[in-house]
Amino acid sequence: MPEETIDVKHSAGDEWLVTIKGAVTTHHRVRLSKAELERLGRGKPVEDLLKESFRFLLEREPNTSILGSFDLSLIGRYFPEYEREIRTRL
Repeated sequence: MPEETIDVKHSAGDEWLVTIKGAVTTHHRVRLSKAELERLGRGKPVEDLLKESFRFLLEREPNTSILGSFDLSLIGRYFPEYEREIRTRL
């Protein structure tokens, strides 16, 4: 399977567009509040947090299974280890 590339662009306000280019290209609209960025990002750029969050998801499911639009905080509901692991990765 080819390695996916993850592209992050700011949309507006707290919305970001994430494009995953792999066997199939998918587009995702992600909302990230300032509070979530501070809590999870620990001073790192938004792009780093989003890219690493999508790498985390891609280790668990194909990009075609990732929701098209969601709040970043939703990942922790599906994968309880997310918050602990994302802090370690950043």
